[in-house]
Amino acid sequence: MLSVRNLWKVFGSGSVGRAIDLAGTGSTRAAVQQATGHTIGVCEVSFDVAGGETFVVMGLSGSGKSTLVRCLSRLIEPSRGSIHIDGEDLLAMSPDELRQVRRTRMAMVFQHFGLFPHRRVIDNVAYGLEVQGVDKATRRRRAGEVLETVGLSAWASHYPQQLSGGMQQRVGLARALVLDPEIIFFDEPFSALDPLIRRGMQDELCALQTRQPRTVVFITHDFAEAIRLGDRVAIMKDGVFDQVGTPTEIVSRPATDYVREFTVDVDKAAVLTASAVMRSGVVDGATDGHTRRVLHDTKVDVLVGDLLRDPTPITVVDADGVVLGVVGTADVAGVLAPPRR
Repeated sequence: MLSVRNLWKVFGSGSVGRAIDLAGTGSTRAAVQQATGHTIGVCEVSFDVAGGETFVVMGLSGSGKSTLVRCLSRLIEPSRGSIHIDGEDLLAMSPDELRQVRRTRMAMVFQHFGLFPHRRVIDNVAYGLEVQGVDKATRRRRAGEVLETVGLSAWASHYPQQLSGGMQQRVGLARALVLDPEIIFFDEPFSALDPLIRRGMQDELCALQTRQPRTVVFITHDFAEAIRLGDRVAIMKDGVFDQVGTPTEIVSRPATDYVREFTVDVDKAAVLTASAVMRSGVVDGATDGHTRRVLHDTKVDVLVGDLLRDPTPITVVDADGVVLGVVGTADVAGVLAPPRR
């Protein structure tokens, strides 16, 4: 659905060619800025996002993640590279073509809700349809349906200031969903919310993706949020991706010391699955009918409880019942043991 190749964003006046050449040969951001006066925001980033996938870009402040997502929607013009949405070249589109894509095929949810204080909730949600020229009765009906989806039907006639922060963010989410977009870009949408409300919004997004999967690019600085929401996660640093992988891959096999630092305090038992800790192949009597079986995507925290009750090794199988391997107490203990300092 989304294909990005060799994307650059360089800030500064004049030609950016020399800055790109220096960064491309390994010069640091600071060295490039000192030599050219330009700042590297995004440095030759490439990735694909499949239809219905939630792709999370996680990084600390200044890593380039928000610049990246703004390039993907052309709120910021990339300096070099290509962006294709379902095969169409976003960077080759005219202003009118880009405007049409934004109105009908993509939506964006920001950290700051940007709701109209003088409009009722239902009219805030329906605003995108109003811009499209949809008649009032139709847009109100569709806005009402989406408000039902996010649990705000009872608040349709209220004004934004009468809602809590979490409820206002739900309005922002509903405003994006009402357009029925192919792609939704989220730029740290839950960062300003209290922890409990934030978790509730994460639950809401996960539930929505289960019911009506959409292609999502989600930006966050919170590693726990990244591994909870993402089908795949990209760890960004200094404008580049340090590692891209599933939450299980990143937690179990961090590629760099930078990524490893984020995984130190993660509850690995809640992230890793049986397939990540098992010994592959038919071993330890895995085909024995007396051996217990679990699916490959069973979380380790479930296995821990089973193995505490009965330390007999557990056979791991795929959805078709094919044996993939076996997992025992030593396998789980080896993965969950704290790293040596």
